[in-house]
Amino acid sequence: MTTPMNILFVVSHRSDWSLDIEGVDVVPAQSYLADPAYRNLANGRVFNLCNSYAYQSAGYYVSLLAQARGHDPLPDVKAIEALRAPAPQRMLPPGMLEVARASLAAFPPEVDTVAVHSYFGRAVDARLGRLCEQLFNWLKMPMLCAQFVREAGQWRLASIATLPASALPPKHVPQVIDAAAECLQAHHHRTREPSARKPSVAILCGDNEAKLPSNPAALQKFVDAAAALGMHAEIVGPADAGRIVHFDALFLRDTTAIDHYTYRIAREAAHAGMVVIDDADSILKCNNKVYLAELLAQHAIPTPKSLHVDLQHLDDVVPALGLPCILKQPDGAFSHGVVKVESAAQLHASAATLLGTSERILAQEYLPTDFDWRIGILDRKPLFVCKYYMAHGHWQIIKHERDDRWHEGATEAVALADVPAQVLEVAVRAANLIGDGFYGVDLKQLGERCAIIEINDNPNVDAGNEDAILQDDLYRQVMLVFRNRIELRKGHAARRA
Repeated sequence: MTTPMNILFVVSHRSDWSLDIEGVDVVPAQSYLADPAYRNLANGRVFNLCNSYAYQSAGYYVSLLAQARGHDPLPDVKAIEALRAPAPQRMLPPGMLEVARASLAAFPPEVDTVAVHSYFGRAVDARLGRLCEQLFNWLKMPMLCAQFVREAGQWRLASIATLPASALPPKHVPQVIDAAAECLQAHHHRTREPSARKPSVAILCGDNEAKLPSNPAALQKFVDAAAALGMHAEIVGPADAGRIVHFDALFLRDTTAIDHYTYRIAREAAHAGMVVIDDADSILKCNNKVYLAELLAQHAIPTPKSLHVDLQHLDDVVPALGLPCILKQPDGAFSHGVVKVESAAQLHASAATLLGTSERILAQEYLPTDFDWRIGILDRKPLFVCKYYMAHGHWQIIKHERDDRWHEGATEAVALADVPAQVLEVAVRAANLIGDGFYGVDLKQLGERCAIIEINDNPNVDAGNEDAILQDDLYRQVMLVFRNRIELRKGHAARRA
């Protein structure tokens, strides 16, 4: 017997949605985020109708945590990020603009602006039915408004934005009820044309060499390994963004973030059909510690005792975790935004600072160890292992000084055969929840207990550190994955042609 689907319409405030749709539970965002009943809800589906999807807002976290909980949110966080693109027309899938222009041809010449209202993939204006279906297939945005303008006789997409539940025009209510009841999900994939030229990889780096995940010697070794495999690899920077799509693959070698050029270029490369490591989806998942904690908990992956809290639930932390404990900014990197607190007063003060930029933060039990394991995983298999030792006299691997200087502990490479089996097993299970890219899984081992600390996209590979065991073969194995994926993609494209 089929288990019934639990359909949730999540809104900023319960009063935002007054429409009665059979089989739908309307839930305030704060309840969905904090109530354990929703965290453990099986067979759920979330329609996120919050007033704002701004980065790290409550609406943002609804979709983020719904993904971690397996609740298949509409929209997901990738769609939310697409709304932030400065030039939305550049993000349109192939053929979408032609569909738009064909639909908008029905409007008389004197009309030069059209607002396209789409509700669960259905149009208010019947002339725009196919266009609304295509927009929904692309973004999975329950309610949106796209503005098209006519310039020099041609239509272009000027803007696209969500329509929150609280802003629903009363005259559109009948269409919304019908559309929500009949909502269908569709999928869309972008492809590139096959090419007979030598496979090519763009290795993307920023300007801050100190914070790059590969030092110059390692970057050159990646280039050399590609050449030995009959490929062309080139080190490029953000200024080369316009020509990156002419490569077959993109390899990110910069510290990533959602609100960062790395995420935007990764999305654009994927839309162009390129092989991307690490892809935008991995960046999204790995760059939010609240999401990772929820995802790992859902799949029974061992972690430190954890809970994510807002300002109203700080008093839950000490009874659950004890002191000292750790507070983490969700999108902190390079050991920034991580605080060890020793008292309830310090907890409240530190949490108030971290919550100034995020709706929620992560609190975890403190697990002191001399080192963290780092398991480098590529294509769902362990590639290298290191021990990252704590900085001298500090409880973290990296110790930041007040004058922006920093120092870090020693790195010791370890052969795979010398790593405890349970360390490798739990690391691979955790990384496989993210995808099949290149990940660095950090975990602590206390006796027989293993606890995942975090999963990093684009992990460090520095010449003289992570490559101490495999030497040049580490770089060869990474580039071989690129070559195999490029050849596989070209083969699929040739068969479709």
